[in-house]
Amino acid sequence: MKRVAIIGSGFAALTAVKTLRQSSTDLQITVISPRAEFHYLPGSIWIPCNLRQADDLIIPLDNFFKRMQVKHISAEATGMKNGGRIVITNEGEIENDALIICSGGRFLKKLPGIEHAITPCEGINATVKIRKRLMAMDSGTIAFGFSGNPKEPSAMRGGPMFEFLFGIDCQLRKDGRRNKFKLIFFTPSENPGQRLGPKAVSGLLKEMKKRDIETHLGDKMKQFTAHSVITEGKEFQADLIIFMPGMTGNHWFDNTDLPRSEGGMIRADAHCQVEGMEKVYVAGDSGSFPGPDWMPKQAHMADLQAAAAAKNIIAEFNSQPVTHTFKVELICIVDSLNSGILVARTNKLNIILPRMRIFHWLKRFFEWWYIRQYK
Repeated sequence: MKRVAIIGSGFAALTAVKTLRQSSTDLQITVISPRAEFHYLPGSIWIPCNLRQADDLIIPLDNFFKRMQVKHISAEATGMKNGGRIVITNEGEIENDALIICSGGRFLKKLPGIEHAITPCEGINATVKIRKRLMAMDSGTIAFGFSGNPKEPSAMRGGPMFEFLFGIDCQLRKDGRRNKFKLIFFTPSENPGQRLGPKAVSGLLKEMKKRDIETHLGDKMKQFTAHSVITEGKEFQADLIIFMPGMTGNHWFDNTDLPRSEGGMIRADAHCQVEGMEKVYVAGDSGSFPGPDWMPKQAHMADLQAAAAAKNIIAEFNSQPVTHTFKVELICIVDSLNSGILVARTNKLNIILPRMRIFHWLKRFFEWWYIRQYK
């Protein structure tokens, strides 16, 4: 019986499990992650506005793993040896015949004073913290921003910041206290949202102007303080800072022979195979893949990459050539609590549909549909 180890229990990891099990009932699949839980982070944009609670988005995976005949090991990867055939964890060593790394990325925390900012995509607890801070504020200035990894253009997650920005604006208006708050959006980019497409940039900026959201664009970040944001262009007050820095690879990658991109991610080819390593694959935020500069770090892309990786492992086990690749596409709804803007982008087209209420409900329906498969 062939043994496949999967590091992580997020979008990419669970898609890899499903794809492997659909292809073969004879595989021994082992998932390595600290907890047998799936955190549906896209829904965390609604936690600050009380549309979601933490427990709504934390899905125990015991039933799913039982159905999929998966062995879960509660551990953290700390290294790797023997060309990937052994994963080193804080609970011991785990052997495998093929490995898929789906352990996500790590946010860069080098900016001075970044401890004064909350990074929402770090996890459910971060968005709960935002909600508590909002509830404790009677008035003030809230600053929303993001930056990237200059050495890894794709390693950024700006889309959710627009959703936190528009969602909190909408909630404050709903509460009748928007006039007591000043909202500021900042980023070193002069054209925020350009990964969504050229039309999206102008659309997002128009939406900010319409909502009376101040913008500070194009100035390199210098530091945060407890009550301000400092860029090379200016300093402005902020009572609450919500900031998404660029991403890089996990710390445990440093204890391996994994090939790394300049930005710290695992270098992979179009088949999601780690360069120069046999039967070692990567999917999702951990990897650096060939493709256009707008290729997103997004759950949808992680699913596509994981499916390709799993299919290629099955092909290798069957002594067949590795041929499966992933489609590069960006599909998202930029939600604003009561409506949303639909954005889709491929190499051939870029579609942006105007803000409509139906898109908000479509995003909620998709969340229900996606989560239920793991319950």
